[in-house]
Amino acid sequence: MDDEQRAWIRDSQNGNPHAFESLVRVHQRMIHALTFRMTGSMADAEDLAQETFVQAFQRIDSFRGDAAFSSWLYRIAMNLCLNWRQREIRRNRLHEKWEPPEPSEDSSEDPISPEVQAALIKLHPKQRAAVILTICEGQSHAAAAQVLGCSETTVSWRVFAARKKLKRWLSSERAVQ
Repeated sequence: MDDEQRAWIRDSQNGNPHAFESLVRVHQRMIHALTFRMTGSMADAEDLAQETFVQAFQRIDSFRGDAAFSSWLYRIAMNLCLNWRQREIRRNRLHEKWEPPEPSEDSSEDPISPEVQAALIKLHPKQRAAVILTICEGQSHAAAAQVLGCSETTVSWRVFAARKKLKRWLSSERAVQ
């Protein structure tokens, strides 16, 4: 984190909304990419990204600077995404019409193919989170563990299990085509 971001954080903690707006501009794409990969829906991703920044603004005083500001935002966004997923599951069970979300047409900017995105959505949310943070976002297992609130070993295991599932699903899908 550079000195400019530290100043924006300090100013935000002192009640300057313009400083927080600067932080949003710097981290907006990163958070939106994460929420899209977690949901597979552009509309839900936009809502969750916005909610991430609303919560970050409300909790800016709790940011201590022990970790990078981006890690703190990742954790807020990831928790929102995991909670969103739980609500979606309950809602879908209630309506008894569960089906995986269709990949968004807007996902053309995302380097992940629609087939991979659909397979990611089928993963358990915690495995998906580990894959997205480490593989898609390029974070270390230690950074991902900090965001997810678990050990590096747990992140490694989740990535290992997820890769195994993804490989099986994607290879069987290609065999069908």
